[in-house]
Amino acid sequence: MIDLSESWKPEFGTIVTWFAMDKYGRIAVMVNNCFGDLPRVLLAVDGVGEVLYKLSEFVWEESEGDLEYPDDKRGWFEVDLFSAWRYKKYPSLSKIIEEFEQDWHEMGHYSEANLSINKGLFVYHGVEGDNPGVDYPVGYVGTTEMGDYFRNLVPTVMGGIVDFPEGLRCGIVVSDSVDFMSDRVLKSGDISRLFTRMYR
Repeated sequence: MIDLSESWKPEFGTIVTWFAMDKYGRIAVMVNNCFGDLPRVLLAVDGVGEVLYKLSEFVWEESEGDLEYPDDKRGWFEVDLFSAWRYKKYPSLSKIIEEFEQDWHEMGHYSEANLSINKGLFVYHGVEGDNPGVDYPVGYVGTTEMGDYFRNLVPTVMGGIVDFPEGLRCGIVVSDSVDFMSDRVLKSGDISRLFTRMYR
């Protein structure tokens, strides 16, 4: 479990996964890949590290106790943007999609694709790499920096806040301006301006 507080800063070697809601109530899994900033309002929550840990356990169906998981959405996923650095050896988008599909067939709810297929969640990843400029989201026309979040997976059937236990909803950050269907890249430096309140 990662120790998070208002003094936290992105750093190499520490990956934080957090959860966000857009202005239409859609939910995204946000993976900072070490370099992406986190909303200040999230870092101000007491015990936020534990809440995020429990949220991650829930979406991967690893929660302890008698929490009930929502019925599978039985949708599918689309790959939007993808990491040039992570997938540099892949010859085409079709090969990347093929790997996501294979992982899902082999790993089920432990696969990243399942977050979109059966949980109805968007997945954003932070631009990574070992140096600035090494990584960028393939398919995006524009400039990005390490830590900027790009939309990687898009669900065909949407999930929502009702899919999460009431006790964990307090760990989801809300934006009144972001639209996950149209906002493909979210600048790391703008994260605190875009996500300004916690779900109540």
